[in-house]
Amino acid sequence: MTKKITDDLDVLLGVLPKRVRDALDIPDQDQLLEVVLDLGRVPEARFPDRFVYLGEDLVTRDELSEVISRIGEFGSDNRAGIERTLHRISSLRNRRGEIIGLTCRVGRAVMGTIDIISDIIKKGQSILLLGKPGVGKTTMLREIARELAEKKRVVVVDTSNEIGGDGDIPHPGIGRARRLQVLRHDLQYQVMIEAVENHMPEVIVIDEIGNSYEADAARTIAERGVMLIGTAHGINLKNLVSNPTLVDLVGGVQNVTLSDEEARRRGTQKSIQERKQEPTFQIVVEIVDRDELIVIEDVGFAIDNLLQEKTYAQEIRRRTQAGIITEIEQEKPLTKRSCREIKNIFAYGISRNKIAMAIQELKAPLNVVRNLRDADIVLTLKGQYNKLPPEIKEAEGRGLPIKVIRSNTSTQILKAISDIAPRDKNKEIIDKMVENGRKVLSKHNR
Repeated sequence: MTKKITDDLDVLLGVLPKRVRDALDIPDQDQLLEVVLDLGRVPEARFPDRFVYLGEDLVTRDELSEVISRIGEFGSDNRAGIERTLHRISSLRNRRGEIIGLTCRVGRAVMGTIDIISDIIKKGQSILLLGKPGVGKTTMLREIARELAEKKRVVVVDTSNEIGGDGDIPHPGIGRARRLQVLRHDLQYQVMIEAVENHMPEVIVIDEIGNSYEADAARTIAERGVMLIGTAHGINLKNLVSNPTLVDLVGGVQNVTLSDEEARRRGTQKSIQERKQEPTFQIVVEIVDRDELIVIEDVGFAIDNLLQEKTYAQEIRRRTQAGIITEIEQEKPLTKRSCREIKNIFAYGISRNKIAMAIQELKAPLNVVRNLRDADIVLTLKGQYNKLPPEIKEAEGRGLPIKVIRSNTSTQILKAISDIAPRDKNKEIIDKMVENGRKVLSKHNR
């Protein structure tokens, strides 16, 4: 199917100051990503591979007010839109709450993106889309909603109006699907349940499942026999398994202690991790870029193998000039060398000194780093993670595993270091220390 793009770019340009609009009359206008207007700076146009200054004059308060008067109201998330379009305008505010900058992002509805997974969609199973920001998750989500709504009752839970556009009338990009808007992001999980209880959907479409409340709501919906199509914070399945807040979407993970006989039979340690329950989503699609993705159809089987450090099949699909090419590839298992490499931990909201003492006491091959760019894994508190601060969002965007603990106590930190440490002979000692009371670092709590 040939891609068809609807961007309503003329509408977005119409809200911008005339001098900015005139400066954007350039040949590759269709590649425009966003226009940035910051008080006292030269306006910028941003493209996938570059940015362009729009003139030489600095942005004034009057120009910002002019744009604000032409768009919808800003919500609690500092986002506004233009009615019946997918464009998004986000604001920067000073300490007095005054708007001093605008990011005007171009929203495009692209038809023809789901031909690469059309057979998967027809199976009627719940599908979770993963991928780094900007690869087209929301675009694909929107088209799936439109496609399914031709034959099924589809409800879109639209928290930031990115799926169905701004205003009371949804964008044509979602077809016959109905849309529930969300007043505040923290109420998204409640609207998810409301959609099931009040509107009898056969399919619910939800963008950015990001916390445990929303993960629980997704499970409740799935248990009622409703097909779920959603996206979540995370780049791939491995990354999701490392996220304790969202791992329940793919079955959850629990620690199990085996008997000596069972451990010998399996050839494993006594303390292992196993899948806790059936996955909420039966299929995971990892979006590599707009023309390549990876399909994992049996998520339960993949999680079981992943926890045992075994291989599982992945179906790689690529869109080329010759058509869609599919190949099956076995995921490579971890090598002994990679299991023994030293890992760097970035601590967010947790005492670095306590982590360092735990590492020293347990002789674990781990380092504590101060810069997220140097990290292999992030350790944070549940309360901090649920707030999704910029550091955590950046870590998720980079695909870093995130280990979440309940409190900043030495016992919790000890257990976390035990889980993070590479599994070698020292790990068996660490597990036994944790299992026998977790008292190694209790003196540091005094």
